[in-house]
Amino acid sequence: MGKTLFDKIWSAHVVQSVPDGPDVLYIDRLYCHEVTTPQAFDAIRDKGCGVLRPDKVFAMPDHNTPSNCQDSIEDPVGRKQVETLESNCREFGIKCFGMGTPDNGIIHVVGPEKGLSLPGMTIMCGDSHTSTHGALGAVAMGIGTSQVAQILASECILQFKPKTMRINIEGKLGKGVTAKDVALYIMAQMTTSGATGYAVEYAGQVVREMSMEGRLTLSNLSIEMGSRAGLIAPDETTFSWLRGREYAPKGADWDRAVAVWRNLRTDDDARFDREVTFYADDIAPRITYGTNPGAGIAIDGTVPVYEGLSDAEREQLKVQLDYMQFKPGQKLEGTPVDWCFLGACTNGRIEDFRAFASVVQGQHKAPGVTAWLVPGSWAVRRQIIEECIDKILEEAGFELRLPSCSACLAMNPDKVPAGKLCISTSNRNFVGRQGPGSRTVLASPLTVAASAITGVITDPRKLL
Repeated sequence: MGKTLFDKIWSAHVVQSVPDGPDVLYIDRLYCHEVTTPQAFDAIRDKGCGVLRPDKVFAMPDHNTPSNCQDSIEDPVGRKQVETLESNCREFGIKCFGMGTPDNGIIHVVGPEKGLSLPGMTIMCGDSHTSTHGALGAVAMGIGTSQVAQILASECILQFKPKTMRINIEGKLGKGVTAKDVALYIMAQMTTSGATGYAVEYAGQVVREMSMEGRLTLSNLSIEMGSRAGLIAPDETTFSWLRGREYAPKGADWDRAVAVWRNLRTDDDARFDREVTFYADDIAPRITYGTNPGAGIAIDGTVPVYEGLSDAEREQLKVQLDYMQFKPGQKLEGTPVDWCFLGACTNGRIEDFRAFASVVQGQHKAPGVTAWLVPGSWAVRRQIIEECIDKILEEAGFELRLPSCSACLAMNPDKVPAGKLCISTSNRNFVGRQGPGSRTVLASPLTVAASAITGVITDPRKLL
């Protein structure tokens, strides 16, 4: 029997299998940011360990980084976390892309764009959205602080092998439908626990025809349905996107690498533990109505009603709608928005800014709407300026901010005030995720752009 893509990469990295226990898995790349790593460095220091292979580890602050001014961080806790990360990296000889430097940004944006994340790798980070890097054909998973310490000390980790699932998305996406909409649709169908215990491979015509940046968005959201990883087999799209990037192989090494990467695909006779198929014709631009990413509807649809639900389901829906100030059966299209956010490791890439600009060009931001447009890296910001997208945004009444996780989570100054409604390209709409008492609806860059122009939740197809 053939092997899945996940099985091939996993088995190639198994150092030892523990009977009735986890595998000892070799890790090719460890990413560190300022929030989850201080205790990991303390742990190896307490054990008298060094960092076994510092050249395999790359670090950067992103969660606490301000998006308006990066001369300093006002919050003493955030400032201490960033300073501690940089100090630990100096002590152990780890490359750290410091705040405000040309190489800095969100770690899940910078890793792929620099070619640090490559097909066939095992990639770990103390952050749930590490699944992003699986779009390049890698096994990439978020881990806990103690596991970060394991990798720092040994370049290995103890991991139980997940089951495998393939999600096929067939057909051709319609007008105004993006990778973000595909991910939100899958989460609504699968629920936020539907892939728990699985590593997911995305396949089908829609995935094959996706841009690399669309694939990164899709893989990024794998964790939101419980999956440990979200892989996409590398192909010509992958190779073309990676060619010439700073840390990617060069010359003859590139040719040899691509020859190996071409074999990173699921064998025709391989079997998955579960397989699911969805169709592009069923996917419209999406919007969330609740307080988890799976609580979503088509943008021209209506919020679910209580009829036909169990008592537990009815109570769960009521709690979400009470917080969001929505009603059963309500159409969200036309609902006024207070804040608009473009950015995060989900949609902070150049393609997302091009999409946003394509909608707002020649238009103007609605009065009363606050908009934060935050690139995922300094490289993305430079490209925005090189392509004069910043001029389009400025003429439409928008300000281009500095690279940061920004309003994806309330760990920096970009907090949405209590009670205000933010339409956001980020990955989570949890209670208070963007600020205590804030309300979040998730959407694509096109939908956020259309809503920023009209001042209400708007179907982007009406403006394209």
